[in-house]
Parts: sequence; structure tokens; C-alpha cells
Amino acid sequence: MSERQLIDSPRGWLTVVATFFSSAVALGAVYSFGAFFESMADDFGTGKGSTAVIFGLTTFSFFWLSLITSRLSDRYGPRPVLATGAVALFVGLWATSYVNSIGAGYITFGVGAGIAAACAYIPMVGHVGGWFEKSRATAVGISVAGIGVGTLVMNPLAARLIDSYGWRSTYRIFGVVGSLVLVVGTLMMARAPGEAGAAPSRMREAFFSPTFRKLWLAALCYATALFIPFVFVVPYAKERGISAVAAATLVGLLGGSSVLSRIGFSWLTNHFGIFRIFRFGFVLCPIAFATWLLAGSSFVTLVIFMIIMGVGYGSFVAVSPLVLADLFGVVGLGSLMGLLYTACGLGALIGPPVAGRMIDVSGGYTMPLLVGLGLGLISFLLLTLFSTTPSGNIAVADASSGEVPVAGSGVATVMGAFDETLLELEDWLDP
Repeated sequence: MSERQLIDSPRGWLTVVATFFSSAVALGAVYSFGAFFESMADDFGTGKGSTAVIFGLTTFSFFWLSLITSRLSDRYGPRPVLATGAVALFVGLWATSYVNSIGAGYITFGVGAGIAAACAYIPMVGHVGGWFEKSRATAVGISVAGIGVGTLVMNPLAARLIDSYGWRSTYRIFGVVGSLVLVVGTLMMARAPGEAGAAPSRMREAFFSPTFRKLWLAALCYATALFIPFVFVVPYAKERGISAVAAATLVGLLGGSSVLSRIGFSWLTNHFGIFRIFRFGFVLCPIAFATWLLAGSSFVTLVIFMIIMGVGYGSFVAVSPLVLADLFGVVGLGSLMGLLYTACGLGALIGPPVAGRMIDVSGGYTMPLLVGLGLGLISFLLLTLFSTTPSGNIAVADASSGEVPVAGSGVATVMGAFDETLLELEDWLDP
């Protein structure tokens, strides 16, 4: 069978299954942190702000290390990258179960789970995109739905295991089972055929695209707001008399609703256009935070909030690879996704710790919720700067040709410095 005949073949669907389960366990371990939050804070004697740094560092390392893992996966194939993730998940969670200080937890969980997530998600989705043409939207939608399923299952599961065995034993269980799932996924993954499977880095080209830079800034504002409920909706609910398992289920609902939207929105892009659906997902963020502000101690209203948030989150995750593929093509899609998602990593590093500090100082949740609402609104407004084609995609003449800054300007200086950094990184990855 020729490489052309492998496109949209049954072999590609094995990579979809592997990506689904690998991202489910790796990201599920990261995004279930809210269920562990109070137990770890009580054990270490730390406040909400400093404890939330664990999640922020983990998610930051996940997205930023994806720059490297995506490039390595494009060059050497997905199997060695995913195998590395299996080792990192086991070592990171096992070591975290034995730490006695918050500082050590920053390293063990932040690095271990961060590397595992960086290996299991973005590089694998990049290969899935290269395996398909006709069924790309569906295949990517199913692949990224793994995160939602992992979040849906592992949050209430973590709460129950913590109640029965404690948070330390729960991390050991997650480490053993999760690493085994990643090993099986390693055996199922394969490099995408043709040019998409042996692609050059696209980071420098993307960064010099004005369209890409606006998308990155919108993603930064969106992610800074997005990760606040991942960490704080559980303690918020428990402080209002909701049981630990029910509170953890809220984050699971975010993941579950995102599963349906990831698959559904991928399908809707064929009818309404890729960017039109992408922008709709962003407007749900400020709507969700407004709902949280009105929730009080109502569990039903919190459920509505998490469903709205999950639908928007699922749209971002499912449609962003399609937006990038539409703008730049599938060649080097892994590196393009890695660069875009650095915005998410930076947002995770900023959002939860700052929100936690606001809660520690003010003693309430109103201020961080207002900040989340404002950031969500800004992210949507940034996307309204783009015009769309009649088919619902971004209307740009040449998305890959960036505007060169005027020499001597402050922007040119910053861009030049960043350009040099990208070149050094590409030289290091491509000796």
C-alpha cells in the first residue's frame, strides 16, 4: 500500500485510539488536581495560592515542553516520545506520593506529570492530523476527546480513592495504571505517512504570521481564565457544603461536556466553518464565569456553569488544530500546535496561582471570578478582529507570510530577540 493510500485508512484509526487513551490518563492525572487540592494543602500547611502553583507549573511545563516533544515526534516518530511519557508519569506521580514539602511537589508533580502530558497529547494529535484528509475533523475530535473522558472519570475516581486510601496512595495507583496505558498506546502509535510525518519545524514561520500572533494572544487570555475552575471549583463547592465526591464531579462534568463538544464541534465545522465555530467556543467563557458569579451555594447552577465552560473548552481543543491546519497545512502541525499552546501553559501558570492569592487575601471568590469573566471577554473580542470567508474560515490572503516589523522599533527589537531564540531552539532540535 502506497503512502497516499494510507491516508484515511484503518491504520490511522489505531493512532486515534492510542491518542484518545494516552491523553485521557496523562491529562486526567493533571486535571484531577482539584480533587487533591485540599488534602495536599492541609498536609503541607500551605495556602491556596502556593498550593495552586503545583497545577500552574505542571500545566506550564506541559504546554511549553510540547514545543520540544512535538518537534522530536515530528523528527523521530511518536513511539519514543510516548514511551518517555510513560516513564515520566510513573516516576512523577510515585515520587509525588512521598514528598513532605510543597517545594518538592513543585518538582516531582510539575516535572513528572508535565513531561508525561507533553509527550502524550500535542505530539500525538499532530500525527493524527497527518493520517487523515476526508475524516480529519472527526479523527481529531475523537482524539482530543480523550482529555475530556479522562477529566470526567478521574476526578470523581480520585475523590473516592482519596477518601478510602489518602491522596498519596491515590497518586501511586494513578502512576502505575496510567503508565501501563501509555505503554500500550506506544505500541499502537505510528508516524503519519508522507510529508506530514517527517516535517520541518514551523515555529519561526508561524510566529511571524500576524494572524498566528493574534490567535496566540487570544489563547493566552482564554487559558488564564480557563484553568481557574480546574483548581478552585472543588474547594469552592466544598466550602459551601457540597460533598467531596459531588464537588469533584463538577470538574468531571467540565470534561464530560467537553467530550461531546469536541466531537460535535468538529462535525459542525463542516457546516458552519472552522473559525466561526472556534470563535463561538470563546464567547462561552465569559458567559460561564457570569453564571459562576450568580451560583452561590446552588449545586445546579454550578453544574450549568461547568457544562458551559466545558463546551467552550472542548471547542477550543478540538477546533484549534483544524484552524492551524487550515492556515498552514498539516506539514509540521505538531510544532504549530506546540507553539500555540505555549499560550495555554503561560495562562495556567498565571491564572490559578493569582486567583488563589486573591482568595487568600480577600477571603472570597468574587475578585478572581470577575477577572476570569474579563479575560474571557477580551479573548473573544480579539477573535472578532478577524474577518471570515463565506464558508466560515479566517479570511487572510497569506496566513504563512508574516508582516516584518519596522526596523528600530521596540516591537522589532522584541521580535528579533524572539526570532533568535527560535532559531537557536530549531538548531538544537535539528543538529
